[in-house]
Amino acid sequence: MRIVLIGQQDFGKAVLDAFLKRDDDVAGVFCAPEKEGAKPDPLRVFAQEKGLRTFQFPSLKAPDATAAMRELNADIGIMAFVLQFAPQEFVNIPKHGTIQYHPSLLPKYRGPSSINWPISQGEVETGLTIFRPTDGLDEGSIILQKRTPISENDTLGTVYFDRLFPMGVEAMLEAADLVVAGKHTETIQDESQATYEGWFRANESKVNWHNNVNQIHNLIRACDPAPGAWTTLAGKKVQLFGSRKHLVRTFGAVKGKPGEITSIGDSLFVTAQGGQIELSKLKHEDGKKVSAAEFAAAFGLAPGAVFGS
Repeated sequence: MRIVLIGQQDFGKAVLDAFLKRDDDVAGVFCAPEKEGAKPDPLRVFAQEKGLRTFQFPSLKAPDATAAMRELNADIGIMAFVLQFAPQEFVNIPKHGTIQYHPSLLPKYRGPSSINWPISQGEVETGLTIFRPTDGLDEGSIILQKRTPISENDTLGTVYFDRLFPMGVEAMLEAADLVVAGKHTETIQDESQATYEGWFRANESKVNWHNNVNQIHNLIRACDPAPGAWTTLAGKKVQLFGSRKHLVRTFGAVKGKPGEITSIGDSLFVTAQGGQIELSKLKHEDGKKVSAAEFAAAFGLAPGAVFGS
């Protein structure tokens, strides 16, 4: 098939590579312009290394972008990690339209941080959706979905890089084949089940040690490795990684007060409501990510120190 790929970063590169490896005809690649001083976009670099026609329009709504898409005469458009708005007049140009990847089980968790949120909410399952892009945010008809469990200690990193990333590449190939062959189905999303979540940033990733140990554990792993759940220590920001939870089921048996470091060894143990959070790595705003033992030694921590201060 003759495809046009719209995307960016490592996921876009991996999807492009997968189509090239099976000898599909890549008519062109659209990727967002890099911001000044930013690292080169891996997709853009890879596409140019392969000698592919590469476009970097500031807006896909521009007449030049529409004209470029028409000129490419593609069978199908493939949207692989796209943060630019792609209007209908752009995505409907290929013969079989365009398909888009989203890393959640739509209609749940629409929006830009759709992997962080289900982990933070304690969901035990997530997945990916290949759907038709519309002018609404992640609202188009569903072509296929893939599911994956979220275990108690899964993080954003393990869910995405170990599963949703490689599963997504394969799902894009599968969905493209179905659509071009006319063997796919399109299921309208159930709006009564729809949820939208915004960006998962610093405000959303701050730890409140008075929350239940389950909530805190879910928050830390939802932000691991990025954006990094955080607290404060003597007024300085500290990011937290490698969380494990230890529940205390007997009333009044929790050791220490919320945010108090009760034990230091290979890990730090911190008190929360209903138990303790064990942390294996931390990053002080004045340093780099290190093991809990290195962190404690570097900043002179002793049991009794309190996070959130």
